[in-house]
Amino acid sequence: MCGIAGWIDWEVDLTKQRPILAAMRETLVRRGPDAEGMWQSVHAAFVHRRLSVVDPAGGSQPMIRSKGIHDYIITYNGELYNTPEIRQELQSRGYVFTTASDTEVLLIAFMEWGPTCLDRLNGIYAFGVWDNTNQSLFLARDRAGVKPLFYTKRGSALIFGSELKTLLTHPAVPPEVDKEGLAEIFCLGPSRTPGHGVFRNIHELKPGCCMIYNHCGMRIWPYWQLESKPHTDDLDTTIAQVRHLIEDSAVRQLVADVPVCALLSGGLDSSALTAFAARAYTENGFGTLNTYSVDYVDNDVYFKPSVFQPNSDTPWIKRMSQYFDTIHHQVLIDTPELYEYLIPAMEARDLPGMADIDSSLYVFCREIKKGATVAVSGECADEIFGGYPWFYKPEALSSGTFPWLRQISERARILSDEARELIKPEEYVNERYLEALSEVPRLAGESPPAARMREMFYLNISRFMTTLLDRKDRMSMAVGLEVRVPFCDHRLLEYVWNVPWEMKFCENREKGLLRKALVGVLPEDVLWRQKSPYPKTHNPGYLTATRQGMLRILNDATSPLLPLVNTQTLRDLASSDSNTSIPYFGQLMSTPQLFAYLIQTDAWLRKYKVIIK
Repeated sequence: MCGIAGWIDWEVDLTKQRPILAAMRETLVRRGPDAEGMWQSVHAAFVHRRLSVVDPAGGSQPMIRSKGIHDYIITYNGELYNTPEIRQELQSRGYVFTTASDTEVLLIAFMEWGPTCLDRLNGIYAFGVWDNTNQSLFLARDRAGVKPLFYTKRGSALIFGSELKTLLTHPAVPPEVDKEGLAEIFCLGPSRTPGHGVFRNIHELKPGCCMIYNHCGMRIWPYWQLESKPHTDDLDTTIAQVRHLIEDSAVRQLVADVPVCALLSGGLDSSALTAFAARAYTENGFGTLNTYSVDYVDNDVYFKPSVFQPNSDTPWIKRMSQYFDTIHHQVLIDTPELYEYLIPAMEARDLPGMADIDSSLYVFCREIKKGATVAVSGECADEIFGGYPWFYKPEALSSGTFPWLRQISERARILSDEARELIKPEEYVNERYLEALSEVPRLAGESPPAARMREMFYLNISRFMTTLLDRKDRMSMAVGLEVRVPFCDHRLLEYVWNVPWEMKFCENREKGLLRKALVGVLPEDVLWRQKSPYPKTHNPGYLTATRQGMLRILNDATSPLLPLVNTQTLRDLASSDSNTSIPYFGQLMSTPQLFAYLIQTDAWLRKYKVIIK
């Protein structure tokens, strides 16, 4: 994994712009702590920071290869899981490889097939290729959006990079936010509209999309989309195919020349990946798999079961680690550290995020990095197989909005009158919701209930899942840890997308199909354990800390947050002794996370010197 950036400019000699390029590259050091590179020509320049995972000696970037009169240069962030197959096909066409890296395979694949090389890739990636002869840039991003890629057009310049901070380092890109950017922060945050960069005139290349930029202009198009069609396999065949795809994806994603581990919560998804990884380790003589989990000081004292989190993970983690004979490591986070890392987590994301859900992951990944460079994680199974309550709760299915944002009136209440009038929260969320529904690939003749379930899965895959992938990428890469997500394999996505809800909900259980596919892989009690989300702190000290942090901001007349919020409403909420929980986002963010989100927003406005236009 790495950090990438580039600058194309038809009117500026980029061979004379090394200080700016070096500053952009410096923003990516945490993503790529192992090596750095820069390539410059008159009208195009690339920079790169590398996290060495495969072929540490041979995968230096930017990488240059030639074909005829054409020189091709690549800057690439990602991992290809079918590198051997692509290399073999290219070798049969006469290409000779000088490294064992997937970077060289990807570059030569583009040289041979052009943009259609994307159809052959199985992996997570964001990359740019410059054809120096045709003076043409090609950008692409993986199908699920695991790896980030932002860009902006400023005058004669096109600037792109892995993170927002990279673009904002360029002197032509001021940190401006208009009313739409504010609406993204206060109405949708920590989720984000696909393609939206929040900062004014900064865009995200959407998942499954690519771009060509040359003297003729810019063209962006999707090279991959979910396709709706009838599912013709019976239940037994579907179960077998799902199991095959998960196992194949899990094993493929163990490839690395550095230490690999698995994240283990004792839940269905992480236990499944641990099972397949542990078996592959044994069969291939790799030794014993290391697994990691996270918990919080005094959670054993304060944990209370809820509909979202019915029981503690701890005994289940112990059971799975013993069952699969892993070397297990528990990372224990205390409340002061959880609070302290709210701001580093915001800086890693370049935006306010999932509050302590982000900061805990940041600390968790920092500790994992001490023993591993690659981790396998169970993200995205819930969005693909239907694991959240809103997939089967009638009130959520009929809510007429994003199910994780059903409290938009509560969000609007914390805004100042001026901000509410400017961004119109209810209208903005409804507009974005209808926009999302208009994208759903429909299936002719589908019944209204089936069509509604298809909508719900599309909303989760295209909006909620990308929020979690953003979180996982930024928090892990901020400490130089590569996290892989086998449930995001596009073959699995494509197949399960068309499986009807009756099969996904078989046995009348959330993720019923996934559970059936893992029969014989996991112990029965783990197989049918009720879903439990990413663990969060239950220590009341965290609510106290965020309340005090909120009050400090409200008492600071210089805070840039104050004109945007209803200070009296927040003061009343922060001063109250009530333990009433206000849902803010999804299953995990309530009153403490609302305060923490606003603390992050205040810090974001200050540290990024945000200019509201």
